[in-house]
Amino acid sequence: MRIDLHTHSSVSDGALPPAQVARAAKAAGLDCIALTDHDSMAGIPEARATGDAIGLAVIAGCELSAVLEHKPVHMLGYFLDASHPRLSSELAAIRDFRLRRAERMVATLNELGVPITYDRVREIASGESVGRPHVAQAMVEAGVIATTNDAFTDEWIGNNGRAYLEKTALSPREAVALIREAGGAAVIAHPIWVEGPVSAEELIRDLAGAGLAGVEVDHPDHDGQVRERFRALADELDLVATGSSDYHGNSHGGALGGNTTSPGALERLRERAKAAV
Repeated sequence: MRIDLHTHSSVSDGALPPAQVARAAKAAGLDCIALTDHDSMAGIPEARATGDAIGLAVIAGCELSAVLEHKPVHMLGYFLDASHPRLSSELAAIRDFRLRRAERMVATLNELGVPITYDRVREIASGESVGRPHVAQAMVEAGVIATTNDAFTDEWIGNNGRAYLEKTALSPREAVALIREAGGAAVIAHPIWVEGPVSAEELIRDLAGAGLAGVEVDHPDHDGQVRERFRALADELDLVATGSSDYHGNSHGGALGGNTTSPGALERLRERAKAAV
């Protein structure tokens, strides 16, 4: 059984609608995916309906935005109850802030001479969740930069960029608690990108005591040494080591099935989700 636990659709910053993500996953030889759009679960019903029709299991997931001392941390939630009142409320609040943040970011870019509009960013972001990749796509379209990755620099909208605006979001501990409250298992995403006053290792150790279930070890941005480092830490703390593509269907993330999670690891996550309720 081949399992990919980190995929995105056009509901957030992926290129394909949820149904097409499911079909692409099946074509890539996968048996199971988690759809983990940023701060939204709106694509789950569509992906699951298509998955049921073609023989692909779709896990209800989400990639929650969290902030640690002004720096982003992403937390993956699996087996979530999308109807959970507080989860629904928190996700809606985060998405609303994303809209206002993107609008202010565009205004700052305009002041820097970048000829893009917020209306065009919203058109590009056809789904519920608006993020920096949509702003980056508008910048590419306007001929300001060559690729979306070029936007994520100090010059533009990287974490220390001239047009970067800080997120208002949950703390990592709050995100873990919310995922558990909504019946899910929490896994820290691509920990190599954790920045701030504490290291990724220190943060994972802290979150392990707060109910963290796993660590995304095998990720396209992790080289062999990084994978060994986080796998050893997961083993030490009795956390589930997962693997995934972080698929977006564009220049971000990797290819579907490029990294996978074992069936045994998935079952451990399912057990921890049940224990959290």
